[in-house]
Amino acid sequence: MLQENNARLNERLKSYVEDCRSTLNIPEDVYTHFNVKRGLRNADGTGVIAGATRISNVHGYFIDEYERVPAEGELLYRGYDIKDIINGCIAEDRFGFEEVVWLLLFGYLPDKPHLERFSAMLEELRELPDGFIEDMIIKAPSPNIMNKLGRSVLALYSYDDYAEDNSLENIFRQSIELVARISTIMVNAYQVKKRYYDHQSLFFHAPISGLSIAENILSTMRIDRQFTHEEARLLDICLMLHAEHGGGNNSTFACRVLSSSGTDTYSAIAAAIGALKGPRHGGANIKVVEMMDALKAEIGDVYDDEQVTAALRKVMNKELGDGSGLIYGMGHAVYTMSDPRAQILKENCVMLADAKGYSNDFHLLDAIERLSPALLGDKKGVRGSICANVDLYSGLVYRMLEIPPELYTPLFAVARMAGWCAHRIEESVTCRRIIRPGYKSLCGDKKIYTSISERKQ
Repeated sequence: MLQENNARLNERLKSYVEDCRSTLNIPEDVYTHFNVKRGLRNADGTGVIAGATRISNVHGYFIDEYERVPAEGELLYRGYDIKDIINGCIAEDRFGFEEVVWLLLFGYLPDKPHLERFSAMLEELRELPDGFIEDMIIKAPSPNIMNKLGRSVLALYSYDDYAEDNSLENIFRQSIELVARISTIMVNAYQVKKRYYDHQSLFFHAPISGLSIAENILSTMRIDRQFTHEEARLLDICLMLHAEHGGGNNSTFACRVLSSSGTDTYSAIAAAIGALKGPRHGGANIKVVEMMDALKAEIGDVYDDEQVTAALRKVMNKELGDGSGLIYGMGHAVYTMSDPRAQILKENCVMLADAKGYSNDFHLLDAIERLSPALLGDKKGVRGSICANVDLYSGLVYRMLEIPPELYTPLFAVARMAGWCAHRIEESVTCRRIIRPGYKSLCGDKKIYTSISERKQ
């Protein structure tokens, strides 16, 4: 009976959709005519300035006499170059994500005693509230982990006696708890997903005391709990690179929009997770892996640039891959000449690629990075402003770390939780005005309302 009702509903909807299709169409020239900043983008691709932040700086070009001039990419956290942060942690052979969380939330680098106490606090808070795993994760499995993360964050509201308290101290407390708990939620949600949807064995590993967030993710995710120091370090680098990327990216802006309304922390963060889930945002790394698999099936020798070029042309012509015509992992809204995150990942994954037998995959990505700019430049009529973005290499990194594709985007969310919370704090303290952009109305002249008996379709 339910299937029959759904079938009838779908048939009705088809006719309704056709009737309203014309009302959904807005001609392209409307945006130009009324100077509408579609996607909050200027005509040259730069973002409309909608706010100010001290949290980070994403630099990829200069504006010279109203023209965008490409520049080498820089990513600064609270004024510190992410390259320097990561290189410093590598030089001292320590994990750095916890330090980045502190830096983003509090605005300055911690000394050793402060960092140790903060890391211990995050460790204590990894455990979820009593009954949460049973009631919110096991009893309500989801085939999509991002969806489960959003639902779980909203559910944490019910476990917080001060959920509606938007004092600065309380938002800091909520932020630290979310950073600590989100990786535990992710791993547990994935294990339940495997049991209910993939019919695999269910296991939960408790977090191990003294391990970093990166180490605990690998430990709790793998059935044998085994991982190498090099694997954990590479995952830690990924977390640091994805922790923050300015106030204008889609998910962070969503968080700031909701925060400006005065809503609670859990609602604001759940909105950010929902935004990150989209394939135009956090889901892009999966698309790179899928594209790479399609290219490998097409190319006989990944070391032959002519074969790679021919296959990439097929991708652009919608003859190979998902049919979108996009070369995933290439190009960025801000970065022009280089994406520092892509550079860092590339530098730090080459040795592990050799050790784990992924040299051919790495070389293919390198070839895509070298050959795509000219191909895309010819198509778009632009030269010298298309570079590899972080997604080009992050998918390969996760594959080498034996992380399943279902967790690629959730891992992004685990890292970005620090940035989202930092922006929520900043928005709540500094803006004091609800974000409310304008939309050009195309309704035309006021219409005369008629009684239902007089209407004809």
